[in-house]
Amino acid sequence: MRLTEESQRYGFITRVIDPMSISTAVDDDGGRIYHQGWPIQADAVIPRIGFSITRPGSGIVRQFERMGAIVHNTADAILLSRDKIAATQVMADCGLPVPKTISVASMEDCMQALRTIGSYPLVIKASEGTQGASVFLLDDETRAISLLAQMFQRGMRPLVQEYIKESHGRDIRAIVVRGRVVASMVRKARGTEFRSNFHLGGSVEAIKLTPDQESVAIRAANELGLDVAGVDMLDSTSGPLVLEANSSPGLEGIERATGINVAARIVSSLRARVRERIEEGGTLPNQGVPDGSSIGSRVNSNEASG
Repeated sequence: MRLTEESQRYGFITRVIDPMSISTAVDDDGGRIYHQGWPIQADAVIPRIGFSITRPGSGIVRQFERMGAIVHNTADAILLSRDKIAATQVMADCGLPVPKTISVASMEDCMQALRTIGSYPLVIKASEGTQGASVFLLDDETRAISLLAQMFQRGMRPLVQEYIKESHGRDIRAIVVRGRVVASMVRKARGTEFRSNFHLGGSVEAIKLTPDQESVAIRAANELGLDVAGVDMLDSTSGPLVLEANSSPGLEGIERATGINVAARIVSSLRARVRERIEEGGTLPNQGVPDGSSIGSRVNSNEASG
């Protein structure tokens, strides 16, 4: 677990705790968190919340916030980033370039959504998902309608999105930590696969971002309130487009591609926040100092997005 290794190297007393094994008590004094019968306090927390436990996991993160812990990615930021249409709305409203995207509420609206996109192929995806799951490229109306019907039958709320031909099977991932890009890579799909995710067998290699790409990545993370984000972008004829910003980006692929110790950059920035609070006269739950602070995190490598 890379974040655990680097946290210990930076002098944190580290615990990795499954959020689903935590009990919370809420009161007017900030509440309490219990794990296996024992109260827990942490000066700093790095949330690594798997997609399948987004809402309950975010509730645990919010409880740590209420207790005064410094948290890299707040509960609100995690929830927003996981809701693809809400995140896209926020980014579009602040002028960030995003692909044309339509959230479809019912089968009756499907034809209108497909016609609004206006051309094939097009992309259909679930409104919530990770690692490229539930993302499909459709090349005709019949197949698109059939897939949308299946998604509604399964209780899913689909998104219909324009296809960016020039980025077929290729996207860019930038890791942003507190307003700075610390590493970036290009991901390329294998064979005829159009999804480029590392966990789907895609290849990765380091890339130097253009000033425009770097600016877009930083703005996307900032607008979604993310201290740590994996921002995914597509190259288009009009410039970079933001696909999404992931609050728990996988580290394996990008550390391998770039040779950059991304985990250390994340932990270092968290330690800087601890120091900033102390220098400003603030307090920490454990009344600790940087070399004696505790840090809690949950790393779920099966669900961290690659």
